[in-house]
Amino acid sequence: MPTALPPARIRNVALVGHDGVGKTTLVEALLVATGAVPRAGRVEDGTTVCDFEPEEHAHGVSLATAVVPLVVDGTKVNLLDTPGLVDFVVEVEHALSVADVALVVVSAVDGVQAHTRAVWELAEEAGVPRLVFVNKLDREHADFARTVDELREAFGPHVAPLELPIGAESALRGVVDLVADTAAVYDGDGRARTVAIPAELAEQEHHDHEQLVEEIVVGDEELLARYLEGTALTPDQLAATLAGEVATGAVVPVVCGSATTGVGLDLLVRLLCGLPAREVVAVEAGGETVEVPVDPGAEPLARVWKTFVDPFAGKLSLLHVVSGTLRADTVLTNTRAHVEERLHVLEEVRGKETSPVASASAGDLVAVPKLGSTQPGDTLAPKGSPVVVRSRPTSLPQLSVAVRPKTPGDEDRLSTGLHRLAEEDPSLQVRRDDETHQTVLTGMGETHLQVVAERLQRRFGVEVVREDVVISYRETITAPAEAEGRHKKQSGGHGQFAVVHLRVDPLPRGEGVVFVDEVVGGVIPRPFIPAVEKGIRQQLAAGGPLGHPVVDVRVTCDGGKFHPVDSNELSFELAGALAVTAALDQGKPVLLEPISRVEVVVPGAALGAVLGDLNARRGRVTDSRPAGGDRQRVEAFVPDAELTRYLVDLRVLTGGQGRYVAEFAHYVEVPAGLAVRLATR
Repeated sequence: MPTALPPARIRNVALVGHDGVGKTTLVEALLVATGAVPRAGRVEDGTTVCDFEPEEHAHGVSLATAVVPLVVDGTKVNLLDTPGLVDFVVEVEHALSVADVALVVVSAVDGVQAHTRAVWELAEEAGVPRLVFVNKLDREHADFARTVDELREAFGPHVAPLELPIGAESALRGVVDLVADTAAVYDGDGRARTVAIPAELAEQEHHDHEQLVEEIVVGDEELLARYLEGTALTPDQLAATLAGEVATGAVVPVVCGSATTGVGLDLLVRLLCGLPAREVVAVEAGGETVEVPVDPGAEPLARVWKTFVDPFAGKLSLLHVVSGTLRADTVLTNTRAHVEERLHVLEEVRGKETSPVASASAGDLVAVPKLGSTQPGDTLAPKGSPVVVRSRPTSLPQLSVAVRPKTPGDEDRLSTGLHRLAEEDPSLQVRRDDETHQTVLTGMGETHLQVVAERLQRRFGVEVVREDVVISYRETITAPAEAEGRHKKQSGGHGQFAVVHLRVDPLPRGEGVVFVDEVVGGVIPRPFIPAVEKGIRQQLAAGGPLGHPVVDVRVTCDGGKFHPVDSNELSFELAGALAVTAALDQGKPVLLEPISRVEVVVPGAALGAVLGDLNARRGRVTDSRPAGGDRQRVEAFVPDAELTRYLVDLRVLTGGQGRYVAEFAHYVEVPAGLAVRLATR
């Protein structure tokens, strides 16, 4: 079995970027370039290491983060190939939570796209250093200079090219290394040959080299002094200083090439291996935030960052080893569930394949099968340890649909399948609405929910029918009313008799249902009063004259009659229900709709369109303010009925860059015109 490497020889690299920029193809090319496989798989025919799920083959895109380790000159590089579709952004967030660096892949044809900006912001928020690989330079209309200009315009002047391409489009044949002042061209098999810098690039290379050196030395006082004295600086000195500045985010290097031809890949790997490893990880202990050294000799500490559920092999938990060294049969405690977990087997993951390993040291990623109580985000620590590894909150699912099995009798299989899928996919929420009797799925978008349906059918044999989610309306009254409820039933033996008199008054929003007992004189015996209240509450929950649960009313029981023989609890329960039903009919009932507080973050250029759209949705905007960079934050109260497709429409309005969260706030009266339309449906 392979032995664990020290943290200084481990790099976790998250490949992030817009859909279609070639992240998966790049991983395949790096596998070939480092000798891990003899030939690259193809995204088009589903033969890649990363995309192994049938749904990924069917859609032709990555739908989950795949882990692919490489070992290059004694350094292990764990490549995390993340999806580029916005519906699967939570996968990106999970990968960034364990990444030492984010490799932002950008197409030289398409430049900076919507999801490029989104993943850049996520990496920045997570404190993960970035470097950029400009891919597809061999394609028609590829333009490296234009792409660099777009990167600087979007992300600032600290974006620094380390290379220049030799040739363009189909004539791409090599790159110039601005740090080393050298050039390389590539043969058909992807092997590089060092050559003289082409004459047509010499002047630009000299200018860009000097500019890059100045940007590097400005962050190191000693190196800056030597540079100003005219001392020649070696490529190794420049590379070492650059690595430190990349780690702090002071410089974002840009390298270039082509994943399909192999141009520039050796320099990319060298750069990744030369970056500093993570030295500390922030954790919480006793309510305080502390930093734990990434030390293989310390006590073992790990966090579960992702889970796979295989129909045959069961659950496989992916762990990030924060400190210490894990070995087979290590026993740790889940600090959330407070249960012990034995790590029976440690496995290295490469796509869908796993292989056993003897140990895994701090900084590495490892898989453990069949952890009973452990979920993504949980911390595994020595018994008695209060430590919890911090994890940033992830994007919340916002698009909901109701589903039911197409075949009657498949309800149990549907429930089991959804539970399993939600276990491995934290961005999928499943709930059963007892009021509407619907099973509601909430996901990150249309594609996400479609993939969930496909997986249900493939893995669990359940085909589902999608339906609109029923909005949970309420009703109340606007005027006081009173009524009497009489229940009388005579049959052989004892009969049933009860009379209840009630007053019903409207209450302010949010007050719920209040029951008041004002019965005097024993007209209703005291033991029967709880039965009256039970009947009233059950009837209000079942629905008023408009067919929805009744809220915000005070019901006062102030009189009634009883029979010494025929009265019982059931009789008064039924009489209470009859009385409150009659009173509601007289109380001028109105319909109430749920309102959510919505927070939307959008590009500044889309602010006007978003505000107009919120107004069209009967939203009430309460605040609009800057949210950093060119982003704007809008807060509003919007009816839930207007939010059912808001996620889809917001992405259209903002070019895929808008995001929002919503939480229930209160109920308000439905406008009269809309109430009439709802009543006639």
